[in-house]
Amino acid sequence: MASDKSYIIVGAGVFGVSTAFHLIKKYPNADITIVDRDAFDQDTRVAASWDWNKVVRADYDDIVYCKMALESQDMFQNDLLWKPYFYQTGIYWMCRSDYAQEVIDNYKKLGRSADLAAVPIDEARKMYGGLFEDADYTGVKEVLINKTSGWATAGECLINITREALRLGVKYKQAEVASLLLDNGRCAGIKTGAGETLTAKHTLLCTGAYTPKLLEYCAQASGNNELCAGDRIVAGGITTGMTRLDEESYRRFASMPVGVQGYTAEAGPFIGSLPPTRDRELKWWGQKIFKNDTEVLPGRIVSAPPAKRDYGQWDVSSKLKEDIDYANHVFYGKNSAHWNMEKHRICWDAFTSSSDFIISPHTAAKGLYVATCGNFHGWKFFPVLGKYIISMLEGTLEPELCEKWGWDRERPDPKFFADFPRHDMKDLLDPVRTAKL
Repeated sequence: MASDKSYIIVGAGVFGVSTAFHLIKKYPNADITIVDRDAFDQDTRVAASWDWNKVVRADYDDIVYCKMALESQDMFQNDLLWKPYFYQTGIYWMCRSDYAQEVIDNYKKLGRSADLAAVPIDEARKMYGGLFEDADYTGVKEVLINKTSGWATAGECLINITREALRLGVKYKQAEVASLLLDNGRCAGIKTGAGETLTAKHTLLCTGAYTPKLLEYCAQASGNNELCAGDRIVAGGITTGMTRLDEESYRRFASMPVGVQGYTAEAGPFIGSLPPTRDRELKWWGQKIFKNDTEVLPGRIVSAPPAKRDYGQWDVSSKLKEDIDYANHVFYGKNSAHWNMEKHRICWDAFTSSSDFIISPHTAAKGLYVATCGNFHGWKFFPVLGKYIISMLEGTLEPELCEKWGWDRERPDPKFFADFPRHDMKDLLDPVRTAKL
């Protein structure tokens, strides 16, 4: 029988690795195994957490995430393990709602001071050497400037924190997870695609965009349809693009803040632009978030990434490349007309209609837990996520968070959440050309 301190964590993104890291620090003798289809240190992976860079901010109108993000950012700023990956460049957020004031109010409620202000458009245009003077300010009320926000080298950070967890005693298994080991209403571990079984007292799914598909497989294999994610989780994709700046442009943009075009729920998702990396690559993410409804088994349809080893993340259509060109234009206008978009990628994550995580026991099987749904904003919580997930595993999570992150909580209509998948991937693909006879 597995010991009480035995854990299988499926998925080596920020939810899984943060949990393993915090567990092994709290219980140095625990039996902890991370299982992932990819090697943790390979050049590219399917995990949303793997990326060249991600935003690190506490600029939230939701006070729960504002508080958590401040806690996480304190780690990035002060802890020697996390500090090397964080760049405090600030953020420039063009607000088309009362977002700036709501963020400022949350900082005040939490008793946190920061170099934070809502700045009139005319004044904001002149800041940072006029980098955003040619941006699209249609409908913008004011610009949120928070000089304590920034970004992190995401993939590099994920690799090295994983490596530290392994040094402390966590095990890592590269394998596809095919199904769960279920018996009399209890989950006792997993079965890999190669037929190997791994057992543990706790099985935690940190499987991101793969979660709905995996649970359909498990439901089919076990005959227990209560395992299915249903409408709780939707796998969604978004396009990112990068350009390598020439030396002259790099000198101008090297100290830029993270840029954000904020929109209302009616207009659609916010768009972002991240400062150049040390390789002089400046990055955007687009506005179109899309699902990919797929019959994963006969009669079982869920949104899932393309059924390719790498999710087809480099197969980017012309329509999705145009989405990046649009993002480029609304930030920099004519200033960027000569830039060549050299690198495009589709990133997949798991979504809830409320933008909340799911960090919860799964109600269909004892010993089975779920911690996922980053909604494309989960990475910044990497240093602290594991602490909250352990509280969930041990039944000590605050009641407010149990409700907010619960598996069976009531969820709002997705029309109120701007960053929910609104498009279908099939409508964004290039037309298939047929040969003329």
